[in-house]
Amino acid sequence: MQDCCGLSSMMAAQTARIGKVAFLVAMKEEAAPFIAALGLTRRPAAAPQPTIVYEGSYKGATVLVYSPGESDGKSLVGTDFAFLTTFLAHQTDKPDLFVNAGTCGGFAKRGGAIGDVYVVDKFQYHDRRVAIPGYDVMCVGERTSQPSPKLVAALGCKTGPCTTGNSLDYIPDDTARMESFGACCKDMEAASIAWAAELTSTPLVAVKVVTDIVDGGKPTHEEFLANLQTAAASLQDVLPKVLDHCVGKTKEEL
Repeated sequence: MQDCCGLSSMMAAQTARIGKVAFLVAMKEEAAPFIAALGLTRRPAAAPQPTIVYEGSYKGATVLVYSPGESDGKSLVGTDFAFLTTFLAHQTDKPDLFVNAGTCGGFAKRGGAIGDVYVVDKFQYHDRRVAIPGYDVMCVGERTSQPSPKLVAALGCKTGPCTTGNSLDYIPDDTARMESFGACCKDMEAASIAWAAELTSTPLVAVKVVTDIVDGGKPTHEEFLANLQTAAASLQDVLPKVLDHCVGKTKEEL
């Protein structure tokens, strides 16, 4: 009887239609145009949680935008805030799909250019160095996203791996790890979001827009700030298309 119940639960999970989507966005500048375009409203704060949540609907689907919050007016960026936000989003709203939307560094050697949109296929950390057998693999934390070849085709975007670290800049060892992974995107959140999504058994799609070129020779912070608003506008354009494609489908149909 237990086997039958377990099989029924598994089949139900496989055929569940996506009707509630939680977007996970680190920076308020990245999220603001999308929130305004969909007319989402801010949910009252739930102390002591630092998260900021906007909610509303789009073509019959429930849409949530979760951000980690702010400190002294600055968005809480980095892996610990990203993991906490994702986990809280699951605990509070139990979405059918997570979408990590945000900016990233791109790589000219792999065809990346400012403004390019990527749907990430796998994640790992590039700044975790623990030279102990078993711990080295665990700390790198390689994980995959929900396969979504039809979404990639619908958006006409690029796809590839993303590596995550807690600094905007990087050191030579980080570069070596990014290179060995074949990274197309570099960010400060995605690998932690992928872990939280795995723990909560929630499918994850990650959509990234390139703001700076990691191997381009320009100071990362200057190029990032110069292109942040343009990237945010690009997200506003692409994220409704993500909803159009995903809502009403099963995860296997993405």
